Amino acid sequence: MSERISKVNRKTGETDIEIKLNIDGSGLFDIKSGINIVDHFLSQLAKHGMFDITITASGDNQHHIVEDVAICLGKAFNETLGDKKGITRMGNAMVPMDEALAVVAVDIGGRTYSVIDVSFERTNIDGLDADLIRHFLESFASGAKINLHAMVLTGTNDHHKAEALFKALGRALDSATCIDDRVAGKIPSTKNIIDN
Repeated sequence: MSERISKVNRKTGETDIEIKLNIDGSGLFDIKSGINIVDHFLSQLAKHGMFDITITASGDNQHHIVEDVAICLGKAFNETLGDKKGITRMGNAMVPMDEALAVVAVDIGGRTYSVIDVSFERTNIDGLDADLIRHFLESFASGAKINLHAMVLTGTNDHHKAEALFKALGRALDSATCIDDRVAGKIPSTKNIIDN
């Protein structure tokens, strides 16, 4: 199996993003988005998904940075998986964090769609506009060209709810991107193709 590593660079009038992703990593991360809480949440995705992720990002405001990091990270996942031969394709995870419980399910089937059922008590989570959590997940699904369902079943602490979501996303993606020896070298679809 060839290395599943990708690099994505995106420079616009609003942001400058550099991402390196190794899907078959060990959970190492070096994330500098300029937004501490975003770095914290993305480190959870890396650690619990067993992905090695390096991100350097800057931009003119939070919304643009979060959106473009999500799109670029999604593109990195899509590029790293290539033609998707041999992957498990679907994965899900249920992750508790104290009183919060999050569920994430993904299908790497080339069909971009997201359903995000998350509500927060406050409009701000440690300096981050709370709605940017939902927007990150939607933008990531779009960049990765995946079907993503994410929901928080219980919880009162907004930080716990968001962190549980990112941990669950990491675990679900790890399951979906793993190579299944039973389908080695084959596309996991009755269509025999998964759109990139």
